Amino acid sequence: MKADYLMESADEILRLEMKTDPAVVESQARRAGLAPGMRTADMFCGSGITTAILSRIAAPAETVGVDASEERIEHARRTYAGGGTSFVRRNIRDDLSDLGLFDFIWVRFALEYFRNEAFSIVRNLSAMLKPGGILCLIDLDHNCLNHYGLPERLEKAIDAAVARLAEKTDFDPYAGRKLYSHLHRLGFTDIRAEAGAHHLIYGPLKEMDSFNWIKKIEVISRKVSIDIPGYASAREFLDDFRRHFAEPGRFTYTPLISCWGRRPPP
Repeated sequence: MKADYLMESADEILRLEMKTDPAVVESQARRAGLAPGMRTADMFCGSGITTAILSRIAAPAETVGVDASEERIEHARRTYAGGGTSFVRRNIRDDLSDLGLFDFIWVRFALEYFRNEAFSIVRNLSAMLKPGGILCLIDLDHNCLNHYGLPERLEKAIDAAVARLAEKTDFDPYAGRKLYSHLHRLGFTDIRAEAGAHHLIYGPLKEMDSFNWIKKIEVISRKVSIDIPGYASAREFLDDFRRHFAEPGRFTYTPLISCWGRRPPP
């Protein structure tokens, strides 16, 4: 991933591993058409955990994980490489034709960090598909913006912070709703779309949900200078969010959009 990846931190490998549910990934991939014998690429593979899941489905064909982070690629090689699973460190914007052609390409939770480049990235990846190969795009929509039960001051601050984050970085809180358009513009056929919930948080707060959300705020607060209306500092905002987010009466959800289609013949 790009060197200035918004969520880059010392704990990013742990965060990615904790938030990945193997059963969910497997179900998504199978519905999108991944099957045994399909040469597969996991783009923006992060820690490699999703690559390993995809590899189990696609075996005995090769599965390749691709990411720009040296640290995450080294972790993936130590933890998940072998048995047809390999990892390469590459920038997704570059010419990747030397990796060969694939039957299935997976892009999950990545385009949200490339608001201005998402379509060009999808176009670049589509060139790596065999004719008839499947490109599967999965991302969040209305990202970080759906809470009920938080105080009005805190909700307004979250809305303003996300809007300013989008202005100052390449973050796209509405990446999910654009996935179908990317495939349609490129002439993909047999396009399918699904919508569901990624985050669905209510009642007592689970440790994983607390770690994921608090870590996101901590990392972004350190990396991006944003004035948060109604709060004197990012620390005051984080403390207020932590306190109210832990209340069991709060309800939080994030829509998840999945789109996939087949590359048309040349």
